[in-house]
Amino acid sequence: MSRDEVARDVYEAVRTRQSIRRFTDRPVPRTVLRRVLAAAANAPSGSNLQPWHVYVLSGAPLADLKRRVAERIAVGDSGDDREFPVYPPELRPPYPERLAALGEARYGSLGIARDDVRARARVRAENWNCFGAGTALFCYLDRDMPAPRWSDAGMYLQTVMLLLRAEGLHSCAQEAWAEYHRSVGEVIAPPARRMLFCGMSIGFADPAAAHPRVPRAPLAETVTFLD
Repeated sequence: MSRDEVARDVYEAVRTRQSIRRFTDRPVPRTVLRRVLAAAANAPSGSNLQPWHVYVLSGAPLADLKRRVAERIAVGDSGDDREFPVYPPELRPPYPERLAALGEARYGSLGIARDDVRARARVRAENWNCFGAGTALFCYLDRDMPAPRWSDAGMYLQTVMLLLRAEGLHSCAQEAWAEYHRSVGEVIAPPARRMLFCGMSIGFADPAAAHPRVPRAPLAETVTFLD
């Protein structure tokens, strides 16, 4: 493959990557996952620490985890105390508007009104069923890792998601799993020094489902060129 062809493949992977929220039950071959995760180890990592610790669940362990969380949700358990903040204490413009755009794309495509709290809760609960996917990845970091090493984990996860596209697969990164980190820990049993950052559903996108894309900010809103 020529250098130009490789470059086009990279752009195509970035263009087609999106958070898929409805998967088929087609299993993901273990050989493909091993290939993707082995290649993703080349992601940038400050001082080569490679701070990510990844657990891949499928089959009975993942079914067990889904069951545990579903049982908690069924009795009104809203989850565990968060171990890290997801948003700043005050979300200032333009961030609330971007968050609202996500909600409109997600719930609007399903015909769910902004004030339909129960319907939105049912849709959100699909997170913990991995949107039907039969494979999930969980990323942990040591609790003493500072913010720059969390950025390493983000670059690693992005690399995983782009490589999955190269394999014809889709994904959905989910910080929502941290809301039930105790249940995840009961199944995975990680060392106490590790903290769950996020999960990721992995599989084949359901072609019969709508997969709306969330609008991104225009370049001029996020990038400044100084000549």
